[in-house]
Amino acid sequence: MDKGALATLVSFAFIVTGIAGVLLPALPGAFMVWLGIAAFGFLNPDVNWPISFYVVQGLLALSTYIIDYLATIWGVKKFKGSKAGAIGAVLGMLLVFVLGPLGIIIGPFIGAVIGELLAGGELRQALTSGFGSFVGFIVATFLRLFICGIMIAWFLYKVISSVSINLPF
Repeated sequence: MDKGALATLVSFAFIVTGIAGVLLPALPGAFMVWLGIAAFGFLNPDVNWPISFYVVQGLLALSTYIIDYLATIWGVKKFKGSKAGAIGAVLGMLLVFVLGPLGIIIGPFIGAVIGELLAGGELRQALTSGFGSFVGFIVATFLRLFICGIMIAWFLYKVISSVSINLPF
């Protein structure tokens, strides 16, 4: 197998895994997409893209992790949660290390509820804040998909524009 084909296979595997990771919180989705793009560029001897392309792609991937936190905070605030609820929701994201993939979904909810209750809030408002953290998670998922779509589209543009086609006529 030549290096170009190997680069394509490795890239495809990382990108497909990354897309799955955007939807399933068990995998670092955008990071896997970025790895796929970088693998293609660095393993394929015919590719000579500027390092700035990989850096910007990496920054786009990094932005998805920042969006996760910001969208969670936004969701709590949107549903009239307090600062304690927002902090609790962000800290609840750490439950991914205890509960696995399920922790990234229910962790912010649990954290927001506990944060609101510790701050003296009522159970009804605490649950509303928790729901807001879930809404933030859904919003973040769509934004991650959008950003990964931009990353992949830009990558495909680079691949297609760098292919030379010799037509017989």
